[in-house]
Order: sequence, then structure tokens, then C-alpha cells
Amino acid sequence: MAVDGAAAVPAPLVRIRGVTKAYVRGKQRIEVLHGIDLDIPDGDFVALMGPSGSGKTTLLNLIGGLDSPSAGELTVAGERIDALSGEALAHWRAETVGFIFQSYNLMPVLSAQRNVELPLLLTAFGAGERRRRARLALALVGLDDRAGHKPSELSGGQQQRVAIARALVSDPRILICDEPTGDLDRKTADEVLTLLQLLNRRFGKTIVMVTHDPKAADYAARTVHLDKGSLVDAPAAGH
Repeated sequence: MAVDGAAAVPAPLVRIRGVTKAYVRGKQRIEVLHGIDLDIPDGDFVALMGPSGSGKTTLLNLIGGLDSPSAGELTVAGERIDALSGEALAHWRAETVGFIFQSYNLMPVLSAQRNVELPLLLTAFGAGERRRRARLALALVGLDDRAGHKPSELSGGQQQRVAIARALVSDPRILICDEPTGDLDRKTADEVLTLLQLLNRRFGKTIVMVTHDPKAADYAARTVHLDKGSLVDAPAAGH
């Protein structure tokens, strides 16, 4: 029960308890994450940082339901995703998570509009509603006038904005970003990061971003450091 006069603290959007991830290569067991405990509140913007091989991308993939832990509990948006079957996990992922990758992963033969529509093909929306939602998402990232352009007709920054629109089109609870500015120059990277910050601050999107760039991490509300598969205490980013 809550103490009299005190508001109940809502459950975190992401709750990780004792999560371990290990891979077996031949006769060798390689443990990448060691008993991770982490809470991410709804509306947070977290940067995951650490040296190469620290386990940050593995942790990101677990949060996004792209991989499953070897041990521990992983609850995201009220669902124990470590306990879901493959089909149920895929359905949960489609409804809950938007993914933004370093390499954009756009279909080269499709227009920006059609690329953004792709996640909606897994839903019950008709063609007209898919088009409407895709145009809204493109407008949100400032590319409504590029809807008919193919990726080869767009700059790197514009392609990443299309990828962000694609991640947003299903209105996910959480955005998973893996080095989203890794292939961009500083000016373009700052523009993309400013957009992510806007999505977090104005629209309340929860964002978890892996980055090696301290300047990119400055756009997050806080930074979590990993080293050799374990969390390292770090101060909040101060935003």
C-alpha cells in the first residue's frame, strides 16, 4: 500500500531483473551480459554506452524482443517478453516497438511512402488508412514533400528520417535505436538527434539508444554505461 499522502509510483516501462545472456560456441560458453538490473520509466530517453564488446547492442536487442535472455526477467510495457513464444513475441514487437538502425534498412525499389507503410502490412488497416498514417509520419519528420522519392533519391539524413517515420507509423510505446547517426556527418547527425529529442520531449516517446558518440549521448535524458557485460554507475545527463 502507498503511504498516506504519497502518490503511487508507476511501474517502469522497461523492468530488467537478473538478466544474463550467454552464447555457446563449440564447447565454450561466452557470457555477454551478467545479471543486469535496470529500470527505464515511461517517457525516458536513455543512451547506452560502452566499449566495443561491452554488451550494449545485446541489451538493446533484448529490450526490443529481437533476442531472448538466457536467464532473468524482462518486462516491457507490462509484458514478460522473456516468457513469450516466437509468434507471440513477433506480434508484441509489431505492436509495441519501433526500430531505427544505423544502416536505415530501406527497400531500394520502394518510395519513401511505401517504405513507411511496411510495418502496417502486419495490421488490419486497409490501403487508404496505411497511406494516411504513412503521410502523417513523413510530415512529422519533415519529409511530406519527399513521399514519392526512392531511397537513392534522398540524402543519408533524409533516409534516416524515413526510417524514423517507419518506426513511428504504428505508434509504438518504445523506440529502439542502434547507432542511428553512425553513418551521418556531424551536422546531419545533430538534426536527426534533435528530431529524436523532440519525439521524446513533445510526444513522450520512450527511447533507448546505443551510441559510441558522447555528443549523441548528450541529447538523451541520461546515460547508462556498460563494461564487460555489467552496468557501471554513471550520473544522469542533466537534461
